[in-house]
Amino acid sequence: MARGLQSKEEEMKCLLCKGEMEKATVSYTVDRSGYHLFIKEIPAYVCSQCGEKYFEEKEVDAIQSMIKALEEKLQSVSVAA
Repeated sequence: MARGLQSKEEEMKCLLCKGEMEKATVSYTVDRSGYHLFIKEIPAYVCSQCGEKYFEEKEVDAIQSMIKALEEKLQSVSVAA
């Protein structure tokens, strides 16, 4: 790992409790009317003190794209029924 990136990760603090953030893979759950979505193994920063999860922009974009695609498919199914 590049030295600059490593020191940046070491300095990351949780916005809620100021605990140390650690790189990990986590699950993300979405509960909406009509469906329940469970996504496993998403890269994230997790607070070692309180467990709060923070995602990088590319992961947020991917999650939002999945939700949008699922909602569009569900809408087309309900229209066709």
